[in-house]
Amino acid sequence: MVNEMEPEQIVTKFIDYINEMNLEQAVSLLSENCEYDNVPMGKVFGRDAIHQQLMPMMDRCEQIEWITRKQTSTGKTVMNERLDKFLWPHGWVEMPCAGIFEIDNGEIALWRDYFDLPTYINQLPTPSE
Repeated sequence: MVNEMEPEQIVTKFIDYINEMNLEQAVSLLSENCEYDNVPMGKVFGRDAIHQQLMPMMDRCEQIEWITRKQTSTGKTVMNERLDKFLWPHGWVEMPCAGIFEIDNGEIALWRDYFDLPTYINQLPTPSE
């Protein structure tokens, strides 16, 4: 079924799964050797490694809401502008984000997100002394 979807539909479905906090289904849309480039934080390669990277973040969240504000595609490339929101025990963390996805054979082969790391860090709770 995924192979029948257009690249933009695959990316939208991926984000839907993230919002449902269904990590297993989300990573099933990634190619086995997908490159996840979380630009200010570094790259991870492969479906399993990406799963391991995302699991701790998703486990600490009570809710995730990635709001796609704009999305466009040309051929196999999908680009979107999002507001990624994470409900942590201390409250919401909101992060404006730009994403680029490359689709190959009906799977996400590249996922690259750009965001401002200090915007993210400044919303985290300060450690107790």
